[in-house]
Amino acid sequence: MRIAFCCTDVKAGPWLDELRAAVPDAQVEEWQPGAPPADHAIVWAPPQQFLDEQQQLKGIFNIGAGVDALLKLRLPAGARVVRIDDGGMAVQMAEFVCHAVIRHFRELDVYADQVAQGKWGFRTPRRRADFPVGVMGLGVLGARVAQAVAQFDFPVNGWSRLPKELPGVRGYTGAEQFGEFLAATRILVCLLPLTPDTENILNRDTLGKLRPGGYLINVARGAHLVDADLLELLDSGHVAGAALDVFRDEPLPPEHPFWRHSKITVTPHTSARTLREESVAQIVRKIRALERGEPVAGVVDPQRGY
Repeated sequence: MRIAFCCTDVKAGPWLDELRAAVPDAQVEEWQPGAPPADHAIVWAPPQQFLDEQQQLKGIFNIGAGVDALLKLRLPAGARVVRIDDGGMAVQMAEFVCHAVIRHFRELDVYADQVAQGKWGFRTPRRRADFPVGVMGLGVLGARVAQAVAQFDFPVNGWSRLPKELPGVRGYTGAEQFGEFLAATRILVCLLPLTPDTENILNRDTLGKLRPGGYLINVARGAHLVDADLLELLDSGHVAGAALDVFRDEPLPPEHPFWRHSKITVTPHTSARTLREESVAQIVRKIRALERGEPVAGVVDPQRGY
């Protein structure tokens, strides 16, 4: 069995070492143009040339949570694209979102500004019941986030394409309940996959349906958000602020207004990073299963986009 590693902007050496140790009976090599045909590939943002050359692939394993960029390429016929179910990202995402929710709810940015000015003062405590959190997307990451936020006694709403039942989370399903979900939400967390149906879903209309003083946390993809619409709603006061970890152009261009807006917190796409050891173990289990002809979790439906 031959496994090709083709991950743009990823240091290959540590991945190759762990893969070779985990699959000693396989040939594991970093892809170079003209390389021999491989049975499986481990990829992140591979060039089209790689996929054109590797037409016999059985499985293409994406080391990140999102597969939107990969699905824009021409894929080998018959190859299955497989997502990492977690790879250590779910707990990181839960940490990040809980921190963002609590930082906004407890007005910690206001305290930081006061401290910077040498001021000592207190804010009036706010009621959690007045800050319902809505999580868009209840996959592996979204479900973990929703349940983590619920542990802090916030009302939590969840919206997904298909019905999902999670303890402590009020579920909303499909387009027919989307407006109701937004109207019941004050802090909105986007964890949707990026597909043609979800691109630009965070716009003037949807964000305008949030409760007054809404707050946006986007940790999914930058293309979910219409940047100009968010800026307009921030300036009108209907949206109180935003924590943005993902952007249409990354790195975020220096001239972008998000950098300097007083109501926006910017982080460099770091809410959840793939953990190599956990990801290698999961990928190897799935490769073994595919080789035995067994079903595996995380196979992407190209029509749905996830």
